[in-house]
Amino acid sequence: MEAHEAHETIHEAAHGHESHEGHQPLRTSRNKKIAVLISVLAALLAIIEAGGKSAQNASLSANIHANDLWSFYQAKSIRMTTIRSSADVLELTMPGNEAAARKAAEWRATAQRYDSEPETGEGRKELSAKAKAAEAQRDHALAAYHQFEFGAAALQISIVLCSAAVVTGTLLLAYIAGGLGLIGIVFGLLGWLAPTLVHL
Repeated sequence: MEAHEAHETIHEAAHGHESHEGHQPLRTSRNKKIAVLISVLAALLAIIEAGGKSAQNASLSANIHANDLWSFYQAKSIRMTTIRSSADVLELTMPGNEAAARKAAEWRATAQRYDSEPETGEGRKELSAKAKAAEAQRDHALAAYHQFEFGAAALQISIVLCSAAVVTGTLLLAYIAGGLGLIGIVFGLLGWLAPTLVHL
């Protein structure tokens, strides 16, 4: 729901049907309360949608980072396998040759660095750990995004029901809207505080 639409809905709630109803003061007072409720719901909707957008961006960023790390991991794996194979070939084709043995040992040490290099954090083991951590961040942000989406949907429906309560004069719709608004707030809080607590 856009800000302009929310403003129009609030205006209608505050002033709607004043000239048509017999119980004008009561109806006007009720509509003003519903207008305040719509204002609060619209503000919460804007906050939750901002949280959802932030979580979506964080999820995309973490996913790209994880993919980059796995690509680096694959490149290291290929280079490690290639250099180990080269060392094996060198030792088999030139047995007893000291220079060949030294070169093969040097290549094996390089291959070992490709497998694990804690100093730089760029060995396969370290890259794998970083990629898994980035995937965990992505999954956490994606779970938060889904909670924010559910919260925003509940608040949007709540605003629509408030508008319907003004038009029809049915107070029950306003109470249902309030309940849905609370549900939307709960989902929003889950998005910020515990996105993985509820799986839908």
